[in-house]
Amino acid sequence: MDRLVYTAYAAGWAVLKHLPEPAARALFDRLADSAWRRRGKRVLQLEANLLRVRPEADEARLRELSRAGMRSYMRYWQESFRLPVWGRARVLRDVRVDGFEQLREALESGRGAVIALPHMGNWDLAGAWVASLGYPFTTVAERLEPERLFDRFVAFRESLGMEVLPLTGGSVNVVGTLARRLRAGKMVCLVGDRDLSEAGVGVSFFGEATRMPAGPAALCQRTGAALMPVTLWYEGRILRGRIHPEVPVPAEGDRAERTRVMTQAMADVWEDAIRRHPEDWHMLQRFWLADLPVRETVGAERARAGEPDRGAPVSGAPVAADQVGADPAAGAAGA
Repeated sequence: MDRLVYTAYAAGWAVLKHLPEPAARALFDRLADSAWRRRGKRVLQLEANLLRVRPEADEARLRELSRAGMRSYMRYWQESFRLPVWGRARVLRDVRVDGFEQLREALESGRGAVIALPHMGNWDLAGAWVASLGYPFTTVAERLEPERLFDRFVAFRESLGMEVLPLTGGSVNVVGTLARRLRAGKMVCLVGDRDLSEAGVGVSFFGEATRMPAGPAALCQRTGAALMPVTLWYEGRILRGRIHPEVPVPAEGDRAERTRVMTQAMADVWEDAIRRHPEDWHMLQRFWLADLPVRETVGAERARAGEPDRGAPVSGAPVAADQVGADPAAGAAGA
């Protein structure tokens, strides 16, 4: 099975980048529509998630949204497979981001910045755009199986100008390295919208309880870096993005409470963007605590009550790797 998975992705990189672009787009639209019509568990979960975002949607509208969502999700893969042949001019032409001056100001002041984003749009393309402007950054990637596939993803992202740290099994301390980059005035990009482990911070999202990684907020408290939520969506052939204003560190509360407040503030920003562009939120996995198998824990009860999980990382203490927020490649590949 591992060999088949690797062969499929290797073929994507080797073949798709040489297809005429209209043919590649049509192929991936067909793949998306085929998966959508089969109504497998990922499509059904996508629809369950979209119903939280648009509770007023009737069955026809929900199906329309899920079809658009599958096409958006497959567009991410089609673009990523073809990115190696796009070139800098194409990347700069096809990505438009509002609010970049806020990020530039934070970096040029020497503070460093944590860019935290949900599973929206195409994070690889957005990363290539930032790097093309002369702002390289560090990110974290979950390990994929087989190992060769993970190595291929890492090499691909590094070719776009990213420094990629493996979440587990690497030779460096992930959190310590991220903190050093931030203290040096650099940029760190982390995915921050899903962490259903006991380490996640309890937040309210579309009126229901879930958990999100504590890492982005904790790193900013630890280093003084600016925490900036980002949202991405598609407008026709263009990838649009917005760098939102910095989330400040609260003046009151203990460290765990400040982490919770900052994480909730990011969640509120993402909620608004996902409500506007639900089809570009690529969440094909369980996301809310209510969708998890019945297994009540103290952490789950606290999250449902909107209380901070006391196991959350705090400034000045080590942050566990699984609380950082990793690149979504593994989750996306598994979907």
